[in-house]
Amino acid sequence: MYADQLVFSQVMDHLPFHTFRRCVRRYRGNYKVHKLRCLDQFFCMAFAQLTFRESLRDIEVCLRAEKNKLYHMGIRSKISRNTLSNANMVRDWRIYADFAQSLINIARRMYISEDFGAELAQTVYALDSTTIDLSLSVFPWASFRQTKAAIKMHTLLDLRGSIPTFIHISDGKLHDVNILDMLLPEPGSFYILDRGYLDFARLYALSQEFAYFVIRAKSNFRFRRLYSRAVDKTNGLKCDQAVVLSGFYTSKAYPEKLRRIKYYDSKTDKTFVSMTNNFSLLALTITQLYRCRWQVELFFK
Repeated sequence: MYADQLVFSQVMDHLPFHTFRRCVRRYRGNYKVHKLRCLDQFFCMAFAQLTFRESLRDIEVCLRAEKNKLYHMGIRSKISRNTLSNANMVRDWRIYADFAQSLINIARRMYISEDFGAELAQTVYALDSTTIDLSLSVFPWASFRQTKAAIKMHTLLDLRGSIPTFIHISDGKLHDVNILDMLLPEPGSFYILDRGYLDFARLYALSQEFAYFVIRAKSNFRFRRLYSRAVDKTNGLKCDQAVVLSGFYTSKAYPEKLRRIKYYDSKTDKTFVSMTNNFSLLALTITQLYRCRWQVELFFK
C-alpha cells in the first residue's frame, strides 16, 4: 500500500501558509467559525480546481469517497455541500485575493528571465477580456441581452510566464475601455492593447504615468504626419512615422505626438497599423510586442 505523502499535499507544501494565516487574521476570517475554517475551505476549493470538479455536490461526493485521506490532505473538517456553500458566500473574499497576490509575486520572480518572444528588459502586459455565457433563468442578475445572461472577465497578463496580475469580473455590458480606469500603471512597463481599448484620454493618462502602450489603430484614425523614419521594408515594415492627432476632440484628448508603425505580415497576408508612445525601441520590436498579444487569448482558452 502506498504510504508516502499524497500528491495534493506535496503540491500544497509549496504554498506560503504563514502568509495565508496573516490574511485570515487581517480580515478575521475565522471569527465565530466552528466548522470549515478558512484553511479547510481553501484546501477544498484548491482540490476542486486541480481535479476539475463541476459543482459543490461533485466536490462533496469526491472528498467524502476517501474520508480516511482527508486528514493527510490537510482538511480537518467534515465536508458537506451546505457548509461549503455558506463559507463561499459569507467569507471575506479579500483573504483569498491578498493571498493570490502574494502567489503572483512569487511566480513573477520565478519567471523574470523567461523569453516571451521579444527581447525586452521591461515588464510587458497584455490586457483583454472574455465573455462568459450564463443561463438567464439561473442568473437573472447577469442580464446581458434580452434572452441571454453573461459576465466578463478582464485580465491583465504578465507575458513572462503568462501570469495574471489583475482580474476583474464585471457584468457583460461593461465596455472594455473602462478597465483602464481601474489599473495602476507601472512606470516603464508596456501595455499591449486591442482596438477595443482605444480611448485617447485614457491613453494619455497612461502616458502621464510614464507607462508605454502599443495599440492597433482604427481604420478611421485621423492624423497629421510630422516626420518619418527610414525602415527596412524586407522585414515587412511599411512605415515608421511620428504623428499628431488631427481630430477636434482627439487632439484635445491626446495633445502630444504618437508613433505610427505600419507592418505587413506575409504569413497571414494582413497589414497592421500600430500606435505607441515609445520612440526609443526599434519599429520591428514594437510589431513583435503586439504579436505577443496572442498569449492572453490562449490564457482564456
